[in-house]
Amino acid sequence: MAMSFFDQFASPSYLGIPLIAIAIALPWVMYPTPSTRWINNRLITIQSWVINRFTNQLMLPLNVGGHKWALLFASLMIFLITINMLGLLPYTFTPTTQLSLNMGFAVPLWLATVLIGMRNQPTVALGHLLPEGTPIPLIPVLIIIETISLLIRPLALGVRLTANLTAGHLLIQLIATAVFVLLPMMPTVAILTATVLFLLTLLEVAVAMIQAYVFVLLLSLYLQENV
Repeated sequence: MAMSFFDQFASPSYLGIPLIAIAIALPWVMYPTPSTRWINNRLITIQSWVINRFTNQLMLPLNVGGHKWALLFASLMIFLITINMLGLLPYTFTPTTQLSLNMGFAVPLWLATVLIGMRNQPTVALGHLLPEGTPIPLIPVLIIIETISLLIRPLALGVRLTANLTAGHLLIQLIATAVFVLLPMMPTVAILTATVLFLLTLLEVAVAMIQAYVFVLLLSLYLQENV
């Protein structure tokens, strides 16, 4: 029983072919494509409004040089939200519960922000490794600590997204199993447990959206330090 709880995180395959590529490509098929007409339908209007509000909020603290990342950040957040939300449906697979996928997003984007800082303003970028006014004996130690904290950023991004989604899915499955076990023996307790399960599902919907936003927000903060 303990092993079956983690079977939902195994990448599905058909005839030995991993289906994670289909799960990743599916969100792009679900969104409508804006037409060339001046007046669109309500769904496209709401979609455009949400994207514009998010982009404006995210790009607000960045200077003009960082606005080039607006399309990338908006696309990444919509992609992550859609994958996380689809993973809450029954008999589905959530690709963002795989640490390898999340690290594949986190490492290149974090590395790009660091390389941009080293290219555009190397003095400022290296200055983050040593706070101003540091005593001379502490300089080597602080440089090592700041370097480690810099290198651990992509790991924190990937692990945060993976851990939050994995914990939520496990908790939902555990409580759902308890409901089915308690239903024939203690119906009242089973109904109360089902109510908790419903509230937890609503919480997981919020977590799925918040974690995608936090992932992109932290990337924008890393970019803000280097542009």
